[in-house]
Amino acid sequence: MNTDESLRLYGLPPSDDALPAIRQLLQAEAELEKAERGEERTQDLALLCCVQLFSKARNEDIMRIWRAKTSGFDMHCSIDVQLLCGSGLEETKAYLWQSAEPDAAEALAYIEECQRAGDFDDFTPESDLAFHCNTFGVTP
Repeated sequence: MNTDESLRLYGLPPSDDALPAIRQLLQAEAELEKAERGEERTQDLALLCCVQLFSKARNEDIMRIWRAKTSGFDMHCSIDVQLLCGSGLEETKAYLWQSAEPDAAEALAYIEECQRAGDFDDFTPESDLAFHCNTFGVTP
């Protein structure tokens, strides 16, 4: 599957019914990243999956996006930290703070580091979604 096919099948934002397939696709892309480290490949499909999940603002997807982001160097660079925060910066931080997920503290520390560096200046989920919709040629 490529980004055009994913957009055609699932949309942006996707329907709730499409979320399990998008989650599975993102996991597969993260596994490819881990297995093919150093080989030429694009992270566009993984990025789109993250944007699709971000657009639905479900806390249950924060750690999925984090695991994809941390699956390898190229994915880390391709998946913006803001995509962890579909429900908003403070809401995401609160969720991660109370989460029992093993990597939640690491994700929270990374978000806070990026926040101190100015990566969340003027951030809103709506403006970030509009930016990514434009990137993928979709009208929000």
